[in-house]
Amino acid sequence: METWALVMLAAAVALLLVGYPVAFTLGAVALLFGGIFLGLDFFNLLPLRIWGIMTNFTLIAVPLFVFMGVVLEKSGIAEELLETMARLFGRLRGGMGVSIVLVGALLAATTGVVGATVVTMAVIALPVMLRHGYKPELATGTIAASGTLGQIIPPSIILVLLGDVVGVPVGRLFMAAVTPGLVLIALFIIYVLIRAKLRPSEAPALPVDDDAGALLPAVIKSLIPPLLLVFAVLGSIFFGIASPTESAAVGALGALLLAASHKRLNLTNLREAMRSTTRMTSMVFMILIGATAFGLVFRGMGGDVLVKEIMTGLPGGEWGFLLVSMLVIFLLGFFLDFIEITFIVVPILAPIAAVLGVDMLWFAVLIAMNLQTSFLTPPFGFSLFYLKAAAPPQVRMPQIYRGILPFVAIQLLALFMVMLFPQTTLWLPDMMDALQ
Repeated sequence: METWALVMLAAAVALLLVGYPVAFTLGAVALLFGGIFLGLDFFNLLPLRIWGIMTNFTLIAVPLFVFMGVVLEKSGIAEELLETMARLFGRLRGGMGVSIVLVGALLAATTGVVGATVVTMAVIALPVMLRHGYKPELATGTIAASGTLGQIIPPSIILVLLGDVVGVPVGRLFMAAVTPGLVLIALFIIYVLIRAKLRPSEAPALPVDDDAGALLPAVIKSLIPPLLLVFAVLGSIFFGIASPTESAAVGALGALLLAASHKRLNLTNLREAMRSTTRMTSMVFMILIGATAFGLVFRGMGGDVLVKEIMTGLPGGEWGFLLVSMLVIFLLGFFLDFIEITFIVVPILAPIAAVLGVDMLWFAVLIAMNLQTSFLTPPFGFSLFYLKAAAPPQVRMPQIYRGILPFVAIQLLALFMVMLFPQTTLWLPDMMDALQ
């Protein structure tokens, strides 16, 4: 029966690759194999599992953070940030690329919506970069990679889901992800500056006429509101004032106030934000219900025991398991969405990591960093499709693919750095615990 559990896993992955809907594929495969091998009475446990999902207080943060991101996306904050950063760093060789990375980081800490961030930067910044002589590969790679920062920089939807699946407090996971996120931002900026230094023609400086006196008020006006929102959301979690779900509510309210201050809070935008939030939340919870049924049958058939025997028998112990699990997640990211990997693969790997003595907070951050690359890896990297849809016609898909390769390498470098130095993720949660 354990072997048939692996067949069930392979069948589910094959059907997903063909293109069947995720939630219904997982549920149907679970019902088919469970009905054959375990009997229909086995599914008496399923309603209790689903009830546990629907009453999970932590998961209420998902629709609230999605709503916050969609409202901010419609508030015009991204356009203002891009314009100000371009004026601030435009005089530097490669300065426009640095601006894109910094704006991507700020949007990641506020909106966290990868698609919206990539499309916005592609529409506003990409034509300007191309017009001033930026190499298309560098421009598109920087925009696509910077847009994915919303996966690792809190508050992030994937961190909320991973915290629930792995079984670690979401607040501590947000703290643990801060330093790896900053490392990734620094590596992106260093790469852009080095490339601009070695090949000046690929990243020229932009003509900027602003003096310091005129620029300072614009910088303050565009930076202070999003930074205040980030401090309100993350600061309330880090200092123990609010739970992640409560801080998500604060963030949603702050997003509405920011949109109102930009005169973008109207009935049309509000209706679209609520509609997008409902769609995204429904998709996540339907996949979670299907994955719960799948996991229930997989464990009932003994698949978890078989996978545990295989993974714990790998040479190298803990490090052998980490390398193989990270490789599996990276390869699956070429073909599966990050939500699918989170709900199908991570529940199988997490108990094994716990048995081997792996720090679960560190393990969750490694998974989040690994899943971030799935937005950039062809053939199903979503950032690539968002970018192509919003890019000028002269930008071709091969140029986008070539452009993201260095950034995928940088993300893997950052992943290995965090893997080799676990304290990069643990020092901030430990320090905040000591302060509290």
